Amino acid sequence: MADLERLNLLIVESNQSMRSQLRSMLNSFGIANVKFAPSAGVAISRLRDRRYDVILSEYSLGDGQDGQHLLEDLRNNEIIPLDTLFIMITGERNYERVISAAELAPNDYILKPLTPDMLHMRLLRALEKRETFLPVYRLIEAGETQRAIEACTARADTHPRYRIDFLRLEAELHAALGHAEQAETIYREILAAKVVPWARLGLAKMLFAKKDYAAAEEILSALVAENSRYVDAYDWLARTREETGRIEEARDVLTSAVALSPHRLGRLRHLGSVQLAAGDAPAAERTLAEVVRKGKYSDFRNPEDHVTLVRAQLSQGRTEEAQSTIRDLESSMGGMAATPVCASLSKALYHTSTGAADLAQAALQNALQAGAALSSLSTDMKQELVKACLDNHMEAEGSQLVIDILRNAADERTVEKTRAILKERGHGDLSNELEERVHVEVRGLISAGADMVKAGDFDGAVREMMAAVQKMPGNPHVLFNAALALLRHIENRGWNERLAAQARGLIARTRRLDPSNPRLDALSGFMQQLVRKYNPRQDS
Repeated sequence: MADLERLNLLIVESNQSMRSQLRSMLNSFGIANVKFAPSAGVAISRLRDRRYDVILSEYSLGDGQDGQHLLEDLRNNEIIPLDTLFIMITGERNYERVISAAELAPNDYILKPLTPDMLHMRLLRALEKRETFLPVYRLIEAGETQRAIEACTARADTHPRYRIDFLRLEAELHAALGHAEQAETIYREILAAKVVPWARLGLAKMLFAKKDYAAAEEILSALVAENSRYVDAYDWLARTREETGRIEEARDVLTSAVALSPHRLGRLRHLGSVQLAAGDAPAAERTLAEVVRKGKYSDFRNPEDHVTLVRAQLSQGRTEEAQSTIRDLESSMGGMAATPVCASLSKALYHTSTGAADLAQAALQNALQAGAALSSLSTDMKQELVKACLDNHMEAEGSQLVIDILRNAADERTVEKTRAILKERGHGDLSNELEERVHVEVRGLISAGADMVKAGDFDGAVREMMAAVQKMPGNPHVLFNAALALLRHIENRGWNERLAAQARGLIARTRRLDPSNPRLDALSGFMQQLVRKYNPRQDS
């Protein structure tokens, strides 16, 4: 039986009376450690500061926020650990249909009217389930993803009550490792037993990962046709149509999704970018202006949104509006690391559009001198900076930016898009030259580390590869080989917790950047062998 008195709970509820009722109920069965958050923003702030065992969240939080949005923000941004329970309280009678196709579902949900006995029973049930999953969560948090998969397989058999839940988690872990075939097999197994929308969505995502876009689109189109509230399915349907070059159709799908769920900042960003790519600048400006407005009050605001809005305004010749957006960027986003470089890029775009080449070049020089802030930009924004440099006859600076992008390119799409930018501006040969230069540089760094390992200089190999990581923090080949150097050091010099932690982190980063890398399983297996050999306590 769970020790309720030791639990820490956070209640997310905008209604004062309901907060008091929930606290009284919780106090009645021994839970005294209760904190409150009247809004999603306050909840996020509290959850960043400390860990809670359980989050009880009202579904309707007011001001365009809801508990499902909060859950997605918390999980997607890794603000709460896996073992923090999220329980939704809702008066929405169709909520089961809302979450049945959601990529992220709460641990449980309770329909109003709520009674103390019902809340007590559902809390105990959720805590019991958490205890069953806790060993798997611990493996996941330790970076032992393959062992977590094996644990899911075993526990699906020994805990038949949670079989579908273990299979779902196992499929998600396979997907995280880039094992699309294995995840597809599990989703098909689930669907053979029970047709559930989230499994159909998962299957479509695996088909997308395998680039079987026609089959993925067939499933996703059926999902949205059957229930217009399957908003996650809309997002993936739009991505599928983007991948097949049907940008206008992707725009239309996202427009429908935003009409159904108008307050998700990420979805609005996506729609604005797609509208701009489709040449619908007026619609893009309206959408992106809403992104900027909402972003000012979000924990996930991004000064890059202002730059994209400036691009939409300038493409229509709306220079005064662009100037206003730049002023707003500097005043409302002050204090954020990326704000100065985004402001400089925006000014460069403005001066380019008005024919002030000298001012544009000066603004670009300011952007390029931003140091660490420049490195923090998204790849898309760095590519916009490359375009601006080339458009203002700053080929040397643009080339250096391209090298930085290629050094940290996590996928072929990034390389292809960068290549297209150079080709469109008459620098196709430069693209080939820079790509070859980066390939040679990466091979040289990896070779130097490997040579040191062969010579028995394990300390030197670690120093060499960790320096390479500092130089190319987004390059999966460098990260992979740095992790390997760390593990070779442990293999030959004995256990070192600091190096082991670094290796785990590098393996996790490599998985995020290049989940389909066929050598990752072997690297993780090597790590597990070393854990068992040198530090059996961690393997228990």
